[in-house]
Amino acid sequence: MSVSTQVARMPRKIVARKSRIHGNGVFALQPIAKGERVIEYKGRRRTHEEVDADDTADPDSGHTFLFTLDDEWVIDANHEGNSARWINFSCDPNCEAVLDENEDDPRKSRVYIEAKRAIKPGEELTYDYGIVLDEPHTARMKKIWACHCGSKKCRGTMLSPKR
Repeated sequence: MSVSTQVARMPRKIVARKSRIHGNGVFALQPIAKGERVIEYKGRRRTHEEVDADDTADPDSGHTFLFTLDDEWVIDANHEGNSARWINFSCDPNCEAVLDENEDDPRKSRVYIEAKRAIKPGEELTYDYGIVLDEPHTARMKKIWACHCGSKKCRGTMLSPKR
């Protein structure tokens, strides 16, 4: 049996659909074990300069499908992205983003979403986006990047605390 045949027979573990948190979300269809790699975050590799030149990086939108790989490269899921782009933010996430760095060619680095704990069928997958803005975290910016995760640990914003 070929690998592609084996993959085709694996039960689908996740599905994208409407979310109570925000717009679309990704939900478990099957149990997901702690530490399990759920999905790769896919999209076109672009430089920060390329992204900044169009409207996909507007910090005033409160919406992003961008994943920073390093100081030069970004995964832009607005282009060639998969359902990983629909995983919502949470202040108390059940998943985390893990960077698999390619030191020889950072553009080839990959990002995987992995379960931080066991996830039950029907549960929405979430992770902390780690959004860092250089500009001040004013009330206006916190409102633009408001969090709607509903967690008891909700900090009210998707912005990472300044250090």
